[in-house]
Amino acid sequence: MPESYARDLDLNLLRVFAVVAESGSVTEAASRLYLTQPAVSAALRRLTETIGAPLFVRQGRGLALTSRGERLRAGLHPHLAALVEAALSPAEFDPATSDRTIRLGLADAAEVWLLPALLRVLERAAPRMKVIAIPVQFRTVAAALAAGLDAAITVADELPPTIRRQPLFHGGFVCLYDPRHARFRKLTEAEYFARDHVIVSYNGDLRGIVEDMLHKQRRVRCSVSTFANLGTIVDGSALLATVPEIVADQIRRVRPQLKSIPLPFDLSGTATELLWPATADDDAPGRFAREQIIALAAKAR
Repeated sequence: MPESYARDLDLNLLRVFAVVAESGSVTEAASRLYLTQPAVSAALRRLTETIGAPLFVRQGRGLALTSRGERLRAGLHPHLAALVEAALSPAEFDPATSDRTIRLGLADAAEVWLLPALLRVLERAAPRMKVIAIPVQFRTVAAALAAGLDAAITVADELPPTIRRQPLFHGGFVCLYDPRHARFRKLTEAEYFARDHVIVSYNGDLRGIVEDMLHKQRRVRCSVSTFANLGTIVDGSALLATVPEIVADQIRRVRPQLKSIPLPFDLSGTATELLWPATADDDAPGRFAREQIIALAAKAR
């Protein structure tokens, strides 16, 4: 389409033209379009001025197309029909052929347990779909979703009504360790606080979830910002790592020599949720991705 058309031509005028051309009457066209007769006449005048040639001539009590009007109708009809078809019958989504890129906001723990499994599912069911994983935290997730994420998996507090939420699981924490270097039959609270730990701290300090919830300080030898390398650090060391149970399960699949043991105190986890913008409810690729995430979370519980 020429730039001048894109800039100057009101596409609503073409709809008015098509109905008048079909009915041959301003009165009937106004009735069908739920417009007044003066509004239809004004639309035709604007279109005539834009085209630069008369489109209708009076014929009896009605209107007949000029040769320029006939050419416009012939060229316009298939395009209007295609627009109506596209609006009323959108193309069906086929995951097997979709090349959609899904933008996922993932809390650190979610990236460990979800991303590998999700990619395996997509490899089978949607081999052309791509995933961009973006780190999010509960403090930033609402803004990240508003900025264009298709979905996010994290813990969440209060959220605006424009965000949908689906609980995935409510998991607790366990202690991950290497039994070749840290031996005990039952982990007591005294022994837990007497041993050295590697922790995940999002603030870059020596405080983690235990310090925040129990207000007791562990013997922290190492503080990292993500769960991604905890398995590597624990493997071959006497360090203990307190992690979500679902993360420990994923690490142990890769490093079966490691073990996990219940904590000697209650450390209830917060519900992990799937979040997405309400505007994406009817987005077929996004809905497909959400369905896979919900299914994977159910299996991981």
